[in-house]
Amino acid sequence: MIIAIDHGNKQIKLSEGRVFTSGIRESDTHPPFGDDIMKYNGKYYALSDKRIPFMRDKTVDDRFYILTLFAIAFEVEDTGCYEPGVIHVQLLVGLPPAHFGAQYERFEKYFTRKVEEFEFHGKIFKICINEATAYPQAFAAAMPVYGYISTLPKVMIIDIGGFTADYLQIKNGQADLTVCDTLENGVIILYNQITARVNSDLDVLMDESDIDAILKGEPNDYGGDVKRIVNDTAQVFISDLFAKLRERSIDLRSGRTVFVGGGSILLKKQIEASGKVSSPIFVDKISANAHGYKLLHRASKASR
Repeated sequence: MIIAIDHGNKQIKLSEGRVFTSGIRESDTHPPFGDDIMKYNGKYYALSDKRIPFMRDKTVDDRFYILTLFAIAFEVEDTGCYEPGVIHVQLLVGLPPAHFGAQYERFEKYFTRKVEEFEFHGKIFKICINEATAYPQAFAAAMPVYGYISTLPKVMIIDIGGFTADYLQIKNGQADLTVCDTLENGVIILYNQITARVNSDLDVLMDESDIDAILKGEPNDYGGDVKRIVNDTAQVFISDLFAKLRERSIDLRSGRTVFVGGGSILLKKQIEASGKVSSPIFVDKISANAHGYKLLHRASKASR
């Protein structure tokens, strides 16, 4: 079974569309509440809305591995592929393009272990990850529009994620790794800026879901002053991101720019209003990276 997972700092995304927060709670006894509870190695794990603090290297402990087991279990159930025997998995994952060369071997090895047995939703799962293959994020997320951008001489891909914003240049359909890097300009930084300012100016406490609701224009109970601060801070945040790119001699007013990632979807209005981007293209699919891993996997198999 082939399963593609995008291990974001904010959210775990699967290629078939399921998304959940990158957070877990561990306990020695069965939690009194919650449906998505896993028993693994004598411990109980429940998904949490409180995400794990940013980890540049996600292999330093087992938390993202356990989140991966949750993701595999969801995918097995969602696709109707559960069976009581061992389920063999070929895992497709990704890393920021700037970190790919240094981390991909360690990241692939992190997931390939012996048969794991755990209990979830009243069933015993036996999972064996036979192979894990890593692909570059951002490039993978642009695969849905690759047929178009591959015909262009120069395209910049901007992937705004939870803690980081990755950029990667595509020239004549090929990734140009001399023009790629990771900036600490993800939406988690924006959340921190907004909550600090709203607390300081208005003595109001907010959480990340409140900010998301305002930025998306969804119904909420906040007044005009709070909404103004949220939207103004988001606009400055995008301006600062584009200014950092400009410092690196990247001008988004020339060529085409493809925006991918959950942060790009969330801040689409601010990106369009910035006046700093000529003809932006948005990949409005939060699981675009995971979907792209599958497309890249199929392409690599077809070329063999």
